[in-house]
Amino acid sequence: MTDDDVLAEFRAADALLEGHFILSSGLHSSRYLQCARVLMDPRRGARLAEALAARIPDSIRTRIAAVVSPAMGGVIAGHEMARALGVEAMFVERPTGTFELRRGFRLAAGQEVLMMEDVVTTGLSSREAIGAIAAAGGTVIAGAALVDRSNGSVDLGVPFFPLIRLDVPTYAADALPPELAAVPASKPGSRAA
Repeated sequence: MTDDDVLAEFRAADALLEGHFILSSGLHSSRYLQCARVLMDPRRGARLAEALAARIPDSIRTRIAAVVSPAMGGVIAGHEMARALGVEAMFVERPTGTFELRRGFRLAAGQEVLMMEDVVTTGLSSREAIGAIAAAGGTVIAGAALVDRSNGSVDLGVPFFPLIRLDVPTYAADALPPELAAVPASKPGSRAA
């Protein structure tokens, strides 16, 4: 699946938005990929996850014993990736502000895990999820995401495999270009800034 094919999937789902958006990281952007919309069609989600799974080198893919994703945005992406890999899917959540594995999910000591996100911008949530997976006994051997919005700058401390890199500038709230500042902002993500 090429980048154009991936973007076509987002466009077909009305999930490629243009305007003024506040991202989960608190940064502002003129484009937003709404992964929840693209994943609401299970067939589309399966196609995207299978394409991403195929990009993970065999030397890593064959070792993955489970996929763990951060709630809320990563849950469906993680489930579809686990299906594509033929392993179990779990998620970490923040019941008290810090990610933890709950709901009876368990990782064996040293179990090799793929941490799966929907979108990575700064990598903060991904690194927090990786820490929670380690605290639960798992070993994250790679990270993956449908979309890398970091402009190639994210470092998760493990190999990282995005399906697509969307290189769109992001801005701090106090450094908006005039054309973006002139457009009312919306926050389509799941987390308060």
